[in-house]
Amino acid sequence: MSKGVILLAAGGTGGHLFPAEALAHELTERGWEVHLATDRRAERYSGHFPAAAIHSIRSATLGSKNPFAILASFWTIWQGVRQAGRVIARIKPDAVVGFGGYPTLPPLYAATRRKVPTLIHEQNAVMGRANKALSSRVDAIAGGFLPEGESAAGAKTVTTGNPVRPQVLEAAKSPYVASDASEPFRFLVFGGSQGAQFFSDAVPAAIALLPEAQRKRLAITQQARAEDVARVKTAYADLGVDAQVSPFFTDMAARMAAAHLVMSRSGASTVSEIAVIGRPALLVPYPHALDHDQAANAAALASAGGAEVHQQSTLSAERIAALVGGLMEDPGRLTAMAAAARSAGKPDAARLLGDLTEAIASGKTVSDYRRTRA
Repeated sequence: MSKGVILLAAGGTGGHLFPAEALAHELTERGWEVHLATDRRAERYSGHFPAAAIHSIRSATLGSKNPFAILASFWTIWQGVRQAGRVIARIKPDAVVGFGGYPTLPPLYAATRRKVPTLIHEQNAVMGRANKALSSRVDAIAGGFLPEGESAAGAKTVTTGNPVRPQVLEAAKSPYVASDASEPFRFLVFGGSQGAQFFSDAVPAAIALLPEAQRKRLAITQQARAEDVARVKTAYADLGVDAQVSPFFTDMAARMAAAHLVMSRSGASTVSEIAVIGRPALLVPYPHALDHDQAANAAALASAGGAEVHQQSTLSAERIAALVGGLMEDPGRLTAMAAAARSAGKPDAARLLGDLTEAIASGKTVSDYRRTRA
């Protein structure tokens, strides 16, 4: 018999959905029935999501300065609130948990209007705009990197870490084994839904500058936008470099575990997964992130010694070639970075977030929850 119902709400990108998926697995194992409220963008991820039902809820962003566009967005969000209210009335959740992104606004707002216990999880070191808008209304805030107790919101913030998917926990079982000069060197490059174009331009140009002996060792996996895949593949083929290039890899956790070096953006989920699996990384914060959250996320892993952070503006092809080529010849440093990354990982984040969710669903406050942990 089910313990009850938990409704998760997440924006339709991997950065929001992956931690929601991890919590869904945790809650399902504990006997809860899980539902997901999201937008249509989630369709490519939702096949693996362990939910009794997935509810597509209308929402809109509020990024425009055009007053008519703002009014249209508010109208769409209000329609989503009414739609979410009907879903909540039908499934009667014990709690609603939001994971950021504008599609979480209607379900969380509808839940707070109906006095349903609510919790938001913020993956980044800087709170996103949707979560910031909800922070004063919800009962609790779980943070991937957020500090506890340093603000009004901090009074109800619990640092849980970012939940990672079961595939990541499985991949974390593989220890890091450095590549010596006679072995292939697996280099993983990815940029997420935003910012991959820079890597498509810069990394092949950098690899072209490496000595032939290093190019022959390389086995590259690179995520690229669909419109860039053909030219990136051609660039590597012309160099005689073994490369797999695709807009999306369904087995990214396994590829990360197999990598000797990762180069990526520093979204919260990415940083958390690199840390849990324990792989050395060159992190390049997306320079156009609205709240500079990626720079803060990257700094958290770099401070532990698990990554180097490089601003995109400093990364010429020559600089990337020097960084990658240098690390290829320094397996000891890569091994030390991998160990430092793993030390910063929080593989139990899903359990901690599950504990907090159950506490909020039972009517406890954050203060109650903290007393039970003491």
